[in-house]
Amino acid sequence: MTEALQELHRAAGKLSFRKVSALIRSRNDQLSDASHETVRSAVNGIRVPRWETVHDVVVVLAGLCSPPRDEESETARFLPLWRAIGEGESGALKSFQELVNGGWGGEDGKWTPELVLGALLNPFNAIEIHPSLAVPHEPLVSEDDWVRIMVKQMEEQGAEHTLRILLHMLKGDYVGAEEGAPYGYSNLDREAMEAYAAFQYGCQEIIRRLGREPNLLAESIHAMRADETMDRDDRAAMLENESDPSLMREVMIVTPDTWDEVSEEGHHMVFGYLIKQISPVGPLGLPDDERFHIIWRISEPPAT
Repeated sequence: MTEALQELHRAAGKLSFRKVSALIRSRNDQLSDASHETVRSAVNGIRVPRWETVHDVVVVLAGLCSPPRDEESETARFLPLWRAIGEGESGALKSFQELVNGGWGGEDGKWTPELVLGALLNPFNAIEIHPSLAVPHEPLVSEDDWVRIMVKQMEEQGAEHTLRILLHMLKGDYVGAEEGAPYGYSNLDREAMEAYAAFQYGCQEIIRRLGREPNLLAESIHAMRADETMDRDDRAAMLENESDPSLMREVMIVTPDTWDEVSEEGHHMVFGYLIKQISPVGPLGLPDDERFHIIWRISEPPAT
């Protein structure tokens, strides 16, 4: 911290300690009334200053640098240096809330202590997390409650025992795994999850084909209307949607580039026009192209 203070003092033109003290006292937002001797002791590392003193010295000197340095960035840089004096290396690390507010750092391409810690603590870098644990789901407990549970478990069973169980579960051996229920959620609406995943995959494939086959939508609409096996209720719903002129306008000009601008209703209409049926044929965890089978209204031409 002393080296950083001396660098900042030098960058600000090595103002006299009396001048720095006077500038501190002239501000309305100062945290201290640091005398010139207090400033001298802090900059020269004679004794450990209070944070209020470091804060005020940094704020004043940052504004006098050429070009001026951002006061908030400089105080944020000095706080972990000051904490490390009393807490050791752990004091230099950001707290959890500081991580939430300011991120991991490293925007300049350099590794920060927080980036190193984050890489080491991330289970992804130690194991292959089971794909069934990554599906959308409604949490059973809040994050705060989960942390409290983990802390209690560590207190009663030990940190090593708890962390090994956590890694074991992330690898796929968890309550409900045999039923394919992520994290033991036996009450999940599996059919709704399958339908959502199938719709997302179908939309992805539609975008791909629209980019390659400009006449696909018109040909599919013609094929749908000629399809005598189409469910009566599905046909009635489609005809009702077609009575909405604004909805039809966005549907008829849809392209891969405009897909994200189309409403959800429009996506469902295009889906119904192009896809006759989509169904899962493989278990959860397989790639989507192996997990789902699509029956198109217009067969896809062979790849050239």
